[in-house]
Amino acid sequence: MIMEKLKTLLLLILLMAQPIASQENLLAVQDTISPQNRICFALYTVHENILKLTAQFYPIKNYEPFEASLEIEEQGTWKQIATSSIIYPGYTAPFRVTGWDDSKVTKYRVVHNNTAFYEGIIQKNPKDKEEFVMAAFTCNSIYPEHGGDIPRTDLVENMKRLQPDLLFFSGDQVYDHSEHYASWLKFGRDFGDIIRNTPTICIPDDHDIGQANLWGASGKKAKTRRGISGGYYMPASYVNEVQRAQTSHLPDPYDPTPVAQNISVYYTDLTWGGISFAILEDRKFKSGLEGVIEHKGEVFEAILDSTVATKSFDVPNTTLLGERQLQFLEDWTTDWKDAQLKTVLSQTIFSMANNYSGKRENEIYADFDTNGWPQTGRNKALSIIRKSFSTMVAGDQHLGTVVQHGVDDWGDAGYSFCTPAIANLWLRWWQPKLPGKNRPKGAPTYTGDFLDGFQNKMTVLAAANPTLPERKEGGKLSTRAAGFGVVRYHKPSRNITFECWGRDVDIADPNAKQYTGWPITINQKDNFKIKKGFELPMLQLSKPNQVITVRETQTDRVYSSLRIKGNTYQPKVLTEGEYTLEIGEGNNKKVFKNVQAKKKNTEKIVVSP
Repeated sequence: MIMEKLKTLLLLILLMAQPIASQENLLAVQDTISPQNRICFALYTVHENILKLTAQFYPIKNYEPFEASLEIEEQGTWKQIATSSIIYPGYTAPFRVTGWDDSKVTKYRVVHNNTAFYEGIIQKNPKDKEEFVMAAFTCNSIYPEHGGDIPRTDLVENMKRLQPDLLFFSGDQVYDHSEHYASWLKFGRDFGDIIRNTPTICIPDDHDIGQANLWGASGKKAKTRRGISGGYYMPASYVNEVQRAQTSHLPDPYDPTPVAQNISVYYTDLTWGGISFAILEDRKFKSGLEGVIEHKGEVFEAILDSTVATKSFDVPNTTLLGERQLQFLEDWTTDWKDAQLKTVLSQTIFSMANNYSGKRENEIYADFDTNGWPQTGRNKALSIIRKSFSTMVAGDQHLGTVVQHGVDDWGDAGYSFCTPAIANLWLRWWQPKLPGKNRPKGAPTYTGDFLDGFQNKMTVLAAANPTLPERKEGGKLSTRAAGFGVVRYHKPSRNITFECWGRDVDIADPNAKQYTGWPITINQKDNFKIKKGFELPMLQLSKPNQVITVRETQTDRVYSSLRIKGNTYQPKVLTEGEYTLEIGEGNNKKVFKNVQAKKKNTEKIVVSP
């Protein structure tokens, strides 16, 4: 019986990976495009006074030129500031402008053949705003039977009301597994009215690059679209075209060295509005399952057998983020230039916060598609991420959740917000049979402390579970737990608020309700909250809001790093020993070595300029 259930699950996954018949008409749209409308949309970011903008074109026809220019408006006149070749395949024109003045709003336009003009706004850096707002989306399914054919008008109109400072699309912007370009054009037509005027982060996931699931295995060639062997199924040129379209407007990669098959990388950081974002590729280096994971002699993406000891799947030498990205996170931890808070953006979260999927017929006991596996790799990532008191935002799971992760104990690492799907093809639930421990009085039984399917510690604060049978009101938009997320960073208090909204809701309506359990507000310091530990001396600073970095004296490894609020701060650590304190940034640091951590430490260190 278990094997039959597993085979049924596999069949459903393979069906998900087939090209979508309804997509065949998408390419026909481009034949109706006039030369005046040759530019479909544009994406941009600004980081450390570098503007990167990628214009997405419809196919260039006949003898039209393969060049485009970028212009800005100055005193009512358009001035050319950059040119770019239009790259084929994919018809993208990437622009890079250094020395960008981010202190003002600037109108831009992309020009092609002096015939097509696409206009937008490069926003002023919102570093002086008290509240920074990011809107987050995932899983842009186009399957009609699950609401994928419903226009995105409600989302776009809500963004016009919200006026976010940043947009984040965490993956699966495209669901056609053999024709990314046509679906990417549709994505641009659907969301172009907001992304043309708003800095936008996109990171592709498995469906974008033509697979059911992705364990990238550092770029090796995958055997099938199923992906279990590890690697990429589609040709490397196809994968690179997808990544160029979706990510070439991001800040320059931390380390641009390609992986196997010469597949490019894009992991990087973006600082905007006083918030520093680490942008990860959490699938690219992840180990494949074949040759590593077997259940009754076969390889499966998920385990439906409750008798399996899932902890045993923590196989030595398996990889999650890979050493390159771990080193990136280490370096990013202490880089607080122009930043007050930090956030890690990834394709999915670092726990398995779902245990039913599809039609909720079978409970899932281990889901290798999540970042709950491999466990050691997951714990390495969280142990670094918490050093900078970073929150985490991701998608992919089709289920909105807020989870506080645990490494050695519940609650000793950061909070993650997984946003709900734009259109929910594959339903998921978090509904354990036993209630969570240590949950607040009256809280739903699916909240509290749990061990996930891989025996990782996690505390669930909220889950936007679907309701079955489906309700009538609102149709597909409201009944499949679809929606989007909003993250508000209140810089004066260092509080972070997660909002989880359904589709077809006017968020400006005072009577509008979020999913049950939201909004949720945490403080920056909650992302590395040490309940039991040791204290270093109280720091009294003559200069406020400085960066305080704690290192282990013996190894020089970073233990934590934070831009504090105010003039006093008492760092905490988990273990006894001697530590080094660094106060300040760049070449203006004051260093105190061999500082002892103690229980109830009453010592003080006064730091003058």
